[in-house]
Amino acid sequence: MNWKEIYNERLMSAEDAVKKIKSGDRVVIAHAVGEPCHIVEKMAENNRQYEGVEIVHMVPMGKCSYVNPGMEKSFRHNAIFAGAKTREAISHGLSDFTPSFFYEVPKLFKTELPVDVALIQVSPPDEHGYCSYGVSVDYTKAAAEAALVVIAQVNEQMPRTLGDSFIHVSDIDYIVEYSAPIIELKQPKIGDVERAIGKNCASLINDGDTLQLGIGAIPDAVLLFLKNKKDLGIHSEMISEGVVDLVEAGVITNGRKNFHRGKIIVTFLMGGKRLYDFANDNPMIEMHPVDYVNNPVVIMKNDNMVSINSCVQVDFMGQVCSESIGLKQISGVGGQVDFVRGATMSKNGKSIMAMPSTAAKGKVSRIVPFLDEGATVTTSRTDVDYVVTEYGVAHLKGRTLRNRAKELIKIAHPDFKESLIKEYENRFFTSYSK
Repeated sequence: MNWKEIYNERLMSAEDAVKKIKSGDRVVIAHAVGEPCHIVEKMAENNRQYEGVEIVHMVPMGKCSYVNPGMEKSFRHNAIFAGAKTREAISHGLSDFTPSFFYEVPKLFKTELPVDVALIQVSPPDEHGYCSYGVSVDYTKAAAEAALVVIAQVNEQMPRTLGDSFIHVSDIDYIVEYSAPIIELKQPKIGDVERAIGKNCASLINDGDTLQLGIGAIPDAVLLFLKNKKDLGIHSEMISEGVVDLVEAGVITNGRKNFHRGKIIVTFLMGGKRLYDFANDNPMIEMHPVDYVNNPVVIMKNDNMVSINSCVQVDFMGQVCSESIGLKQISGVGGQVDFVRGATMSKNGKSIMAMPSTAAKGKVSRIVPFLDEGATVTTSRTDVDYVVTEYGVAHLKGRTLRNRAKELIKIAHPDFKESLIKEYENRFFTSYSK
C-alpha cells in the first residue's frame, strides 16, 4: 500500500477522530501555535463521552474549553507551563501544574507521563508522504513518537519547516483535514523602558555572538539595537519577527557560528504570518526537538553564546523568580534554565536576565531583599550571571552576596533605592557607601 492509500484510509472528520479518545487517557496537545485547535475543540464538545481524561501541554493558545466550569468530570488539566487561559484554573486547584525543564519534557513522555493520545497539527504530506511539524517540533514530535494513538490535523496553511521536523503518514493513526490560519501573536508594544533595557542588553553582545532570545517586548527591543552588529547567529528555542528584520539586513548571517554554521536552530516558532512565511521551506532555518535544541550540553557547543531571558523578581542574593507571583503560577520555567546553563558552559558565553525595574505601574520594585513568600526560584543564585534593567547592568557571577546586593541596588528604580539601602545595611551590618 502506498502512502496516498494509507492517507485516504485514515482520513476522517474531527468529530469521528475524537471518539478514538477513551476515558482515562492521557492526551498531549501540540505546543503553542502548533495546537490543532479544531480537533481540541471537537474533543471539548464531546466531553460527555469522557471521564477522567488528562490533558497535558505547555503554552496553551486555543480556547482551552476543557478547563471551563462543568468540565471537571470529563477532563483534568495538567500544565507544564501556565498560560493566560489556564493560570486561573491552576491557582484555584482546578488544574495541576508539573514543573519541568523544557528540554526534559520529551523524557517525561517516555517515563512519568506516558502518552495515550497525541493531538498534533502538521503540513500536508510531500511527494514522499512526509508531513512537517511546522511551527512546533519541540515536545510535539516526542509526544507523537511516544503515543499509542496519533491524531493529526493536516493544515494546508502550516509552513513546511526543515530539519528534524517530519512525520510519515504511516505513523499517523487518524487524519483530519482542516485549513485554518496559524495562530498569530500581536506585536508587543515597546516603550521607553523596554528600549533602555534593550540598549543595555545589546551593550553585552559582540559581533559574531550566537543568541537565544525569548518572546515579548524586551527581546524585541534588544533586536532594535543590534543593527550595527555583524555576523550574529541564532540558537534559540524560538524566534520572532525581529529576527527576520536582522536576517534581511544582513546582521544575522550565522556565518561565524562554530556549531551548525549558517543555520538558525530553533525548536518552535511563535509570531505572525511574516515569520511563518519566512520559515516556510527555508533551508536557513532548522527545527529540531527540544531535547536537542535546549539541552545545555548542545547549547554549550556554540562559542560566544548569549542567552537573554526576562524575569519577575531578583533578590539580593541573585535568586531569580520568572514564573510566579508569590504562590500564583503565571508561566513556567520553560527554557530559561536550559539556556542559562548552556550559555554559562559555552566558551566566552553570557546569560542575561532582563526586566523593568518596577511592576504594578511603578508601585513595586522588582529588585527585592527577599523574594515574595511562596515565589519560585527559577534560576538559582549560583546560575545567575548578568541582570539588566533600564538603569544599567549588574554582573553577579563570582560576586559575594554583599557585592551582589550593592550591584543590584545600583540598577534599581530611584524611588526604591533608599528602602533597599536600608535593608542592605541591616542585613550586611555595614554602610552602603563603604
